[in-house]
Amino acid sequence: MFFIRFWGVRGSIPVPGPHTAQIGGNTSCIEVRAGSEILIFDAGTGLRNLGNALLRELPVVARMFFTHVHWDHIQGFPFFGPAFVKGNRFDLFGARKISATLAETLAGQMNFPNFPVSLNEMAAQMNFHDLREGEAVACGDAVISNTQLSHPGGIFAYRIDFGGHSIVIATDTEHYSCLDRKLVELAEGADILVYDSMYTPEEYEGRDDLSPRTGWGHSTYAEGIKVARAARARKLVLFHHDPDHDDAKVREIEARARRELPEAVAAFEGLTLQLG
Repeated sequence: MFFIRFWGVRGSIPVPGPHTAQIGGNTSCIEVRAGSEILIFDAGTGLRNLGNALLRELPVVARMFFTHVHWDHIQGFPFFGPAFVKGNRFDLFGARKISATLAETLAGQMNFPNFPVSLNEMAAQMNFHDLREGEAVACGDAVISNTQLSHPGGIFAYRIDFGGHSIVIATDTEHYSCLDRKLVELAEGADILVYDSMYTPEEYEGRDDLSPRTGWGHSTYAEGIKVARAARARKLVLFHHDPDHDDAKVREIEARARRELPEAVAAFEGLTLQLG
């Protein structure tokens, strides 16, 4: 069994409501199952619904990988039900920052007066691990590798290899004037490439009569197509949708991408892609 499931697909801030109901309004959270291994990538508000589903599988043993610790990627963690259940165990991986470790950052958003329950009051066992760029982590028969991408404060992209198949998660990255060779190498031959497609090319360049989004740390579906082709990735998944893009806008972007790359798909909450 090897699959990827999307629980939160938005960037920046949750946007619930009738105009985002099809795609979903929760922020970034992705589940990957590799055999018996439960792998969780990022802890945006989508983590709450994933946690509620995992409560049916007690005891839960899982590994959580954080691309970075901007708020939309960690704000669901205090509402992760399995973290409050004794007997569950989580290994949490992320880059060590100069200012704070991953543990200190997650604890900080739960400190008074931000939240009524502290990290130390969560009953599950939690083991925190600092990751270095290029360091591989073995999880059963799966291997998770990483590389640094371009985003304010730094970010990891992850590759999951299992059973001869692979998934790459590359969110919150800003493209260069040329292809990011580190990302192309990480995504080489991947079955699935999940890529930050927050803006249209017109929005990114400021041709939509608003200010350009250059330097904001995000990319476009068009750049995702270039990376997918250069890396010979089989399927491109558009991810980290702009909170100002309603369902119709996301579908419009998906249609534009499919005109160039028919296998492209816009991620939505509940989308599940099976491999092998």
